Amino acid sequence: MRIPESELIINSDGSVFHLHIKPEQLADNVILVGDPGRVEMFRPLLDEVECEGASREFVWITGNYRDRRFTILSTGIGTDNIDIVMTELDALANVDFQTREEYPEHRTLNVLRIGTCGAIQPEIPVGAFIFSHISVGCDGLLNWYEGRDSIALLDFEEAFVEHVHWNEKLPAPYFVKASDYLIERFKDCTYKGMTISASGFYGPQGRVVRQGLAMPNMLEDFESFEHKGYKITNFEMEGSALAGMAAKLGHNAGTVCCAIAHRYHKDANPDYKARVAELVKLSLDRLAD
Repeated sequence: MRIPESELIINSDGSVFHLHIKPEQLADNVILVGDPGRVEMFRPLLDEVECEGASREFVWITGNYRDRRFTILSTGIGTDNIDIVMTELDALANVDFQTREEYPEHRTLNVLRIGTCGAIQPEIPVGAFIFSHISVGCDGLLNWYEGRDSIALLDFEEAFVEHVHWNEKLPAPYFVKASDYLIERFKDCTYKGMTISASGFYGPQGRVVRQGLAMPNMLEDFESFEHKGYKITNFEMEGSALAGMAAKLGHNAGTVCCAIAHRYHKDANPDYKARVAELVKLSLDRLAD
């Protein structure tokens, strides 16, 4: 089936609309970061930079590390941007931009998000690396797509909604597992995470500045939730959309974060960049192995 111009916009130079990446510029291994400035952390580690570009918050470079090709791409903040990023990455991999038809053979990408987060379990220290084995979408994005139940952990959803007394006016939460391929590569160097992806930084993560919360006890309820040996470990803002859309589109995806704040102990480390740099190097090595 031919995909109409209005549904997938291709720029005049042959690049995809928002990302401004051409199909031949995309590597099979993709690392996503939120902050456009964080892309530069990868440049000195790469053996060579093959190509690069920027459009709005989407800054990217493609190069080689230990004989493996990588694309490093910033997404900005929020699951709405992940909707753009994953749709366009998949199109770059699986749509012929000349005919606007899907390729007969599916190309699978390995997509790892590297980010920062706030931990909520008391035993997880600031500075810890947490891999999101399960992402909890409180953003509602995946609910816009058909077949979301086919990749969601429905028993987790039911138990969570009951335990935290979920406000019915909020988007229905969804639970999605990361790919086993990426879980295996990080299982011995990270905490096993079940991560809340929030639709904002303040209220949706339980922060009170000048407004109260729709669910006043949400932090305590999130911390005490447990199902099948999993506890909610941390907050971030993109992983659920990444896990959900990748699972629907047939890609390997996962999120690994450095905890820079602790909501339970109420402390934080603003000088976290050195620790994130360690996570960047670790991630490249694990994906290159």
